Amino acid sequence: MRIVKAILGHMSGRIGGIIVLIYIVLAILGMLGLTPHDPLMQNRIDRLHAPNLTYWMGTDLFGRDVASRLMNGIGESFTVAFLSVAGASLIGTVLGLTAAWSGKRWDGVIMRTMDVLLAFPAILLALLIIAIVGPGTWTSVAAIAIVYTPIFTRVVRGPALSLKGRDFVDAARTFGSSRSYILTRHLLLNLVAPLTVQVTLALAWSLLTEAGLSFLGLGTQPPASSLGLMLSDSRNLMETAPWLLIFPGITIMISILGFNLLGDALRDILDPKMRRSTV
Repeated sequence: MRIVKAILGHMSGRIGGIIVLIYIVLAILGMLGLTPHDPLMQNRIDRLHAPNLTYWMGTDLFGRDVASRLMNGIGESFTVAFLSVAGASLIGTVLGLTAAWSGKRWDGVIMRTMDVLLAFPAILLALLIIAIVGPGTWTSVAAIAIVYTPIFTRVVRGPALSLKGRDFVDAARTFGSSRSYILTRHLLLNLVAPLTVQVTLALAWSLLTEAGLSFLGLGTQPPASSLGLMLSDSRNLMETAPWLLIFPGITIMISILGFNLLGDALRDILDPKMRRSTV
């Protein structure tokens, strides 16, 4: 409750939190099928209708309701983003703690591997992985998770190295605490704040990456909808049906803005240095 109150008291956190909450609600409604119309139902009579009282955001080339497909697409894109970030944060945390705790040999192996992955631009590395495995939703989840694992590894390793030499860790060793207890109780718990901020920001990046992959036809496959796929479908209809481009584009932009605002607020709230600088 304390962190919620702090977010609500922060301007960026309040705006970002409201945006993210609205998107999560829309995603849940879309995944449960509680949409104004069936997002997959084609109706040739109603094809390419401009926004009206029946179809709030118009219809596409096949007469499908754009608003319903947007809700469904938000659910699909958020599923990919949340699963990929969950995988990246879990793997990156384990690798970061292992690198910090196990000494120079494993530290060198793990971090040089992460440096190799970081040498590639995120979208290019994701494209390379998907080109090898094949397109699809779960492939996108795996590719995005691999792309952002090095970032979480670095976020965890640096503070973990610093905490490893602290007196309370030495005291825990002296009293015979196990390695797993020290890693989870003394190191991991002290890394919750930076990890929380990084997860929030990574969700924005993964949404953008997923949209890019789907736009290129390598992410979510038809007839399912995702925000990037809807943008791709609207490329040849920008002049005759601009709403097909405008609504998915604005949806992607606002979702990324919401996560970035929330991440900035969490950084200000959870970082003691930032708290002192704002006093």
